Amino acid sequence: MTPKSMEKYLGVRRFRYGKAEERDQVGQVTGLAWTQVGGELLTIEAVAVAGKGRQVKTGSLGDVMQESIQAATTVVRSRASFLGIAKDFHAKYDLHIHMPEGATPKDGPSAGITMLTSLVSLFTQRKVKSRLAMTGEITLRGKVLPVGGIKEKILAAKRANINQIILCEENRKDIAEIKEAYLKGVTFHYVSDMSEVVALALTKEQVAEPKKL
Repeated sequence: MTPKSMEKYLGVRRFRYGKAEERDQVGQVTGLAWTQVGGELLTIEAVAVAGKGRQVKTGSLGDVMQESIQAATTVVRSRASFLGIAKDFHAKYDLHIHMPEGATPKDGPSAGITMLTSLVSLFTQRKVKSRLAMTGEITLRGKVLPVGGIKEKILAAKRANINQIILCEENRKDIAEIKEAYLKGVTFHYVSDMSEVVALALTKEQVAEPKKL
């Protein structure tokens, strides 16, 4: 029995798992989530349309995750000048944040830095590295906090062909407990502040015809 012959013996594949994006995108970031059956990729998409600052959040998001979105938005607003974003960006546009697979409930604080990166990418029109994933909670001061389920999240990243992972500095000890064979092919970046996340995750390249947000 080989991976290629599995369907012959077990039938058609019933479950699917996330894969790394093929191209760098604007406003779309790959996060890492823990589930009861192991780690999984968590895609976050952000789109802005002309409006009056309304915020729409979809994808079966729990209370804690919605609070993470609010925290990420506040951090971006408070550091708009540093990030090169117009200070009144939040008042001129309606923001829609979506997490695909809406039938699956999602909750927890670990997508904080992923949401922040999505927003910064959107309003700077800079692309996010496609084969990079991240997990970490964000505070209103822009600090990155550690999260759990690291081993499961790393296995999900490797399965999805991710080759770079951003983690909180305090999660370094969790990596030390994992067998080196499981870490092969992945570069880990340990951060403490959101500025480090943005520097690592975003390319210097904007889209071909960037929107003036």
